[in-house]
Amino acid sequence: MKFLIGMTIFVSFLFGKIDINHGEKQELVQLKYIGDKKAERIIAYREKNGCFKKIEHIMKVKGIAGKIFQKIKDNIEAKPCE
Repeated sequence: MKFLIGMTIFVSFLFGKIDINHGEKQELVQLKYIGDKKAERIIAYREKNGCFKKIEHIMKVKGIAGKIFQKIKDNIEAKPCE
């Protein structure tokens, strides 16, 4: 299981952006400026409010303001939820 998670993170980092709607904690913490607590807040926000419609909506998460968003925006995406 850990191997699969590790490979998912590796492939995401090499070939694409981290999906803030589907990313697990292990993936989210790979983003610079996103540690364990912010990753947990992203997941908790998602569970309470549903998927992010746009990447800018991640700024609704406590601790992720404009400065952090500007630094991570090129490395994230918000794929639609089903």
